[in-house]
Amino acid sequence: MATVYFDKASRRFTATHPPAVDQVTLDIADGEFLVLVGPSGCGKSTTLRMLAGLEPVDEGRVLVDGHDQKGVRPRDRDIAMVFQSYALYPNMSAAENMAFALRNFGVSKDEADRRVADAAKILELEELLDRKPGAMSGGQRQRVAMGRAIVRNPKVFCMDEPLSNLDAKLRVSTRSQIAGLQRRLGITTVYVTHDQVEAMTMGHRVAVLKDGKLQQVDTPARLYDHPVNAFVASFIGSPTIFLTEAEVADGHALVHGMRIPLQRDVVARCGPRVTVGLRPEAWRLVPAGVPDSVALTVDLVEILGSESFVYGHPVAGDERERITVKVDGRSPLQLGDVVHASPSGEVVHLFDATTGHSLRD
Repeated sequence: MATVYFDKASRRFTATHPPAVDQVTLDIADGEFLVLVGPSGCGKSTTLRMLAGLEPVDEGRVLVDGHDQKGVRPRDRDIAMVFQSYALYPNMSAAENMAFALRNFGVSKDEADRRVADAAKILELEELLDRKPGAMSGGQRQRVAMGRAIVRNPKVFCMDEPLSNLDAKLRVSTRSQIAGLQRRLGITTVYVTHDQVEAMTMGHRVAVLKDGKLQQVDTPARLYDHPVNAFVASFIGSPTIFLTEAEVADGHALVHGMRIPLQRDVVARCGPRVTVGLRPEAWRLVPAGVPDSVALTVDLVEILGSESFVYGHPVAGDERERITVKVDGRSPLQLGDVVHASPSGEVVHLFDATTGHSLRD
């Protein structure tokens, strides 16, 4: 186990383009499961590869247990990498794949066999050790790739979108297995994904990146409840938050004819316009004519069993502007129905209309 520290670390692929990773400072505790998340091209995989030694650090430092990793070869960093593509040798059995790196490091056959057997028991691979990758399912191959990392007993696990090749159901079960495995082993883990649901359900903390810059790092709950800017608010949460720019008048934000009250200090800071954010649970369906409500044309009803999400656009607004309302149980609404929704002022997110920074204390 180890601590990891990115100290203003940057990676620039060309001198004429912005850095792929730009002055990232990130402190990862011993035994922590930290998830790097963000859209494609945000620099999350590059950040991970800088830690593993697969990409150089052009500026700043990456430290493991307080030791600068500059000049340290990947094989000497005691970091185990799990890739998206599994990267298994097709001509080797599961056991041989798991033991391959150990043999290269000079570990005795008896010790390698013991470590492979222990990892296979943890991952429930005991019956598959003699099977080659071509005769395994995607989930089984991913567990073999995990086993290959576990047998090394590394200081740090680096996982680069390891579940992206699995189907939806298998992804759900495998991510719970990985999270449980990390808790049992207690190995510091840095995990990359573009799936914010995966990030929110697995990580002790989640680091959100955009255009190579670290936007916010915090627990999943605080990222959802207290996003530092409009980007984090829009990226974290499913279904996504409703964001719209609104005029400020008489201490209220005016959104589709609704008056949303603003605190006095927010009015003083936001200027004539403000970006308002409302998550699906911030809305409630109300009868027609209720003050400060908006009429919506239903575009989609997503029934999830114990709850439903009603997606609609304002009757008098842009059809591309989507408002999502969370309702209990199964909704009887159909495509094209007109409903009315009203927001709860207590759970409104407010952002500066120019900078996107949060205006909440």
